[in-house]
Amino acid sequence: DLSDTARVLSGMVDIIMIRTHDHSEVEELAKYSTVPVINALTEKFHPCQLLADMQTFHEEKGSIEGKKIAWVGDGCNMCNSYINAAKILNFNLKISTPYGFEPDKATLSLGKDNVELCDLPGTAVEDCDLVTTDVWTSMGDENESEKRKNLFKGYQINQNLFEKAKSDAMFLHCLPAHR
Repeated sequence: DLSDTARVLSGMVDIIMIRTHDHSEVEELAKYSTVPVINALTEKFHPCQLLADMQTFHEEKGSIEGKKIAWVGDGCNMCNSYINAAKILNFNLKISTPYGFEPDKATLSLGKDNVELCDLPGTAVEDCDLVTTDVWTSMGDENESEKRKNLFKGYQINQNLFEKAKSDAMFLHCLPAHR
């Protein structure tokens, strides 16, 4: 059980990093741990990848504060993490997802001052400093792969869509990319 695992590991290590599907497992591990717990990835959030994206943007373009960022595709863990970052780092996030694939409502409500939902990918990408996305079929959703290919076809980041962003816009993808 995770409570026992947290107590045992806390006596052996200085920090615990967990990559798991169920976000509640991270929360339970952190509840019983006496050392810091890092979320390496869950179905709800992917904060370590988000930190890498923010570092990349900062190294290439400087501060992200006040910038326009477009998320196009699945309203998945990365999208939720971008919502959190928009609130914390004060950038404008425009999200375009197929119907039924919107980001987590609770996370969205926390970032509402910095986030706009757009019906069309082109509206989200227009005049952005950064365009970002994720795979259409995340780990654990492989059985939906064919269905998602059809639903996400209009949400592909291609040259036509990317040309709507600023001429010096950056593109980020948390990989792996499936071309």
